[in-house]
Amino acid sequence: MKEEILLNVTPSETRVAVVENGVLQEMHVERSSNRGIVGNIYRGKVIRVLPGMQAAFVDIGLEKAAFLHAQDIVDAEGESPPEDVNIRSLVHDGQVLSVQVLKDSLGTKGARITTQLSLSSRYIVFSPCNDHIGVSLRIEDDEERERLRLAVDAARQSLRQNLPSVPRNLGFIVRTAAEGVDAAILKADMEFTLRLWMSVEESRSQVSVPGVMYSDLPLYMRTVRDLWRPNLERIRIDSRETFQKLTDFVERIVPQMLDKLEYYPGERPIFELHNVEEEIQRALDKRVDLKSGGYLIIDQTEAMTTIDVNTGAFVGHRNLRETIFKTNLEAATALARQIRLRNLGGIIIIDFIDMRDAEHQRQVLRTLEKALEKDLAKVVVSGFSELGLVQMTRKRTRESLEHTLCEPCQVCQGSGSVKTAQTVCYEIFREILREERAYASANYLVLAAQSVVDRLLDEESAHVADLEEFIGKTIRFQVEPLYGQEQFDVVLM
Repeated sequence: MKEEILLNVTPSETRVAVVENGVLQEMHVERSSNRGIVGNIYRGKVIRVLPGMQAAFVDIGLEKAAFLHAQDIVDAEGESPPEDVNIRSLVHDGQVLSVQVLKDSLGTKGARITTQLSLSSRYIVFSPCNDHIGVSLRIEDDEERERLRLAVDAARQSLRQNLPSVPRNLGFIVRTAAEGVDAAILKADMEFTLRLWMSVEESRSQVSVPGVMYSDLPLYMRTVRDLWRPNLERIRIDSRETFQKLTDFVERIVPQMLDKLEYYPGERPIFELHNVEEEIQRALDKRVDLKSGGYLIIDQTEAMTTIDVNTGAFVGHRNLRETIFKTNLEAATALARQIRLRNLGGIIIIDFIDMRDAEHQRQVLRTLEKALEKDLAKVVVSGFSELGLVQMTRKRTRESLEHTLCEPCQVCQGSGSVKTAQTVCYEIFREILREERAYASANYLVLAAQSVVDRLLDEESAHVADLEEFIGKTIRFQVEPLYGQEQFDVVLM
């Protein structure tokens, strides 16, 4: 499988596209005015403890207070408290804590934080909160898992002997990218994260409360750290300055990747060259057309995302069962890509077309799970429910692509629909009656959108005449070009 990463960099924005066999699979966006804060470490102050929610709000210097759940508060050994613990026994108002951001602020919610601090490098996650050694579950070979565990343990002992003032706890988690990596490289990675942590610790006493102790790497550097995979052919960057910075970073951290970096000086924008811009636009649409003629409807809300599968124009060649089965198989692969591309998180409900054949259901579910294996986010998929729905969850750490690039419609306020012109006309009639009862006015002037005024002067003209006769006043209408269909004003003349 041919895979490449494209970096489009401007002073105000960095965009990263992961392309497999010429098809966009992932999209990451970071704006200089609104950088994500996942991974950042803060000194914060508890401003409110909520026993009923087993949580606390912590001021870390952002617009919204961060949310700290009791299960994200760990002791000196890195252990979470029992589920029945009273959070007041763990934290109190005014307490100063060192916390790390798990999830960016999403919608109306503040950032999710934890007291279990960690620092990530290319192959290792270091945690001073425990003394455990773990290996990513994505590394399935038992012999390789044991090799990595022994290599990390040996390197940890060497670090304890040779580095001054190391923390009491040296917990390490081996990342998926470490599979097959030489022990010497792992040790160098461990030393890098350990020295970085010691510098963060030194800054603790110098940081004001609330304040930042450590900021994670910018997106273009995290791309190398987090998105590199063995089958990656190249990383193309359209900024010479960023290419040089990334070259220096790679040379220091993962020198074996140097030959993968490539500067793109072409006149044609790099995203247009690979049709990424068109794919981004499609990823913002609710409807996704399938090659067979079927389609998906993706509806994203704050609570959950629903995906509806439809046969559309696809009629099959044999019978209805075959049509439904083939559409669902194609949809399973397509929606897995859309979930990853759009960065949909939380609860996702998939409404496949009803299938009575249990074997067809199993094959569709297997196809979905297989397609989701490429996703680096944690995904849990349940089987078909009695209603024929598939429920899945996907770990959400940052805003979806839609929430990053878009905002709620100013006309419908994000509801996805607006009142009809007829409905607005009747609201205007009721408003005039209210004004007539409350105030003495000679006449009325109605300011409204073109579609509403047109209806008032045409289909509703008889009702307008009846209203004028009832109140004994003249009603005039004026188009307000800047008004949306639901907006209007009734002016007393």
